[in-house]
Amino acid sequence: MFLSKTNPLMPKILFILFLILITIHASAQMDGFYVGINICGPEFGERNIPGNLQVDYVYPLDSEVEYFASKGFPVLSLPVKWERIQHNLNGDLDSAEMKELKAFIIKCNAYDEKVIITLQNFGRYHLDNKDLVLGKKLPPDYLADVWKKMAHEFCGFSNIYGYDIMNEPYDIKPKIWLESAQKTILAIREIDSSVAIIVDGLDYAYSADWPSMNDKLKNLKDPLNNLIYDAHCYFDDDHSGKYEKRNNRHADADIGVSRAAPFVKWLEKNKKKGMIGEFGVPYDEPKWFVVMDNFLKFMDKHHVPVKYWAAGQWWNDYNLSIEPQNGRDKPQMAIIEKYVRKNETF
Repeated sequence: MFLSKTNPLMPKILFILFLILITIHASAQMDGFYVGINICGPEFGERNIPGNLQVDYVYPLDSEVEYFASKGFPVLSLPVKWERIQHNLNGDLDSAEMKELKAFIIKCNAYDEKVIITLQNFGRYHLDNKDLVLGKKLPPDYLADVWKKMAHEFCGFSNIYGYDIMNEPYDIKPKIWLESAQKTILAIREIDSSVAIIVDGLDYAYSADWPSMNDKLKNLKDPLNNLIYDAHCYFDDDHSGKYEKRNNRHADADIGVSRAAPFVKWLEKNKKKGMIGEFGVPYDEPKWFVVMDNFLKFMDKHHVPVKYWAAGQWWNDYNLSIEPQNGRDKPQMAIIEKYVRKNETF
């Protein structure tokens, strides 16, 4: 059909094309499978908030970004503390922290890395030596406020993959978390129409309990249909990710698959997009490598992305760390690299 300025169908055709482009953009954000890395540092020093940079907390080095980019990981997720980026509820964002965050985003862009910013607060804001909990002394509007301001700060960056609005909320009523997430989604969309919005589940986002604990989250609405649900999956007995000896007795080869499956089935049943935002195994216990390998194979088969927990220059002897040591890869890397898509598109 010939399209001209005088064609009466032009407005309708342009509108349909616009809707198609929006849909393509939203869906392209999560097509396929990828492995990302949680790279820690800015959320450290919880006992000293806001604390001092390089003393209580740290941002990733150029060399860290370069290393994970060289391995082909397309996404780096950066945890931050709410109290550090916004000293007063409903107040301005801290300019020094915004400068550091922007420097990290620019650094990642230089290596073609996408970035997820995660609010690592578990549904809480620490004030006057007390934790204010969402739905109690912390109204949902406050979470929407900080994310609206964050979206305004970062909306000009093309390599922002998504905003994880709250990591592992717990001991919060489902109705309150649903309300908090919905208000935050709409607040972000007032500013940014491109990024994915990532919503963790209650109960520390435990994947095996997702259908029973978080089924109502399927009712969340995003005007752009670009929501991603985030579950976490560790393989030790109490699924804490601590892998303590008393909770480390069983290493069934398919425990990761059985724990991830309820979440994956929930996504498929409800036609939702999701990821496993945290998983990890000790580098000094090879029996877990088979478990992780089977888990990754399952996630790859179902095209559900995953992010390893964790990297970061200050982890030192943390046994889940995948930060290279003395120039050498950690043992977990040999397993994970098999599933990295070096040319993954979004």
